[in-house]
Amino acid sequence: MGSTVSVGENHGVHPGNGSTPLIRVILADTQAIFRAGLRKIFALEDDIRVVGQAETMPQTQSAVTKFSADVLIFESALAPNPVEAVTELLRQAPQLKIVVVTPASDEQLTLDLFRRGAHGILSREVEPELLVDCLRKVAAGEPWLENQAIHWVMEAFRGHNLRPSGARPKVQLTPKETLIVSCVTQGMKNKEIAIRVGTTEQVVKNYLRKVYDKLGVADRLELALYCLSHHVVDGVKPPPVPTPVPETGSAANAAAASGAAASASASAATSSAPSAASTSAGFDATGPEKLS
Repeated sequence: MGSTVSVGENHGVHPGNGSTPLIRVILADTQAIFRAGLRKIFALEDDIRVVGQAETMPQTQSAVTKFSADVLIFESALAPNPVEAVTELLRQAPQLKIVVVTPASDEQLTLDLFRRGAHGILSREVEPELLVDCLRKVAAGEPWLENQAIHWVMEAFRGHNLRPSGARPKVQLTPKETLIVSCVTQGMKNKEIAIRVGTTEQVVKNYLRKVYDKLGVADRLELALYCLSHHVVDGVKPPPVPTPVPETGSAANAAAASGAAASASASAATSSAPSAASTSAGFDATGPEKLS
């Protein structure tokens, strides 16, 4: 194929929705069957539209300048050096967000692509639902990395291998904010954080919003990377999971008395009730009145 192929010309707002912004996508992949599969997946989504496709690096470069797109899905095999290719594509179209599809998870390639500005990195075996979720997140300005890739990036930040510390001014966090952030850097969800710091999920969300504003980050991943890079939580250990307090004294006695009363009541009810056989004798086991 000698030229970039356009596969859709709808732009802006999806005509069937009226308010949902359309995510315009360019598919750049060496395999026609893979591109066709992605088009079928995206055709089921009201907010995603493929506007162009390419199967070579020159076609991809032409596509990003010819078509107005939000996201480029770029197969790493399209270029001998995919890292340099991403740099060049972003130079041509700075507003474009690039999701790089790799044949398999690769630590060094992931770090290099992330360093050069790739907005999402995923392996070719990704599930369709995750790919759609990835597109929406990236289009909204959030980074997308698979779990293993997040671990690699965090480890690289711990070793100062991705960006120099001091890129942003240090911001002082309150003790409560620091505790919550230390939990985030350990990969905890809001529910677990709330249990550990003795508050509610909503309060944790409120704290995180304040921290995002203070540090100028957009989401949990950026927050974790920033804090690890700038040593914000060095030496801070997340609070342990609280252990239940055993009942003692009068409380334990009251509970025991309550349990004994309940047992006696149940025993009395059992002795005065008809036998199990007579109770169930009038029911057909296969009929609508079968006891559960």
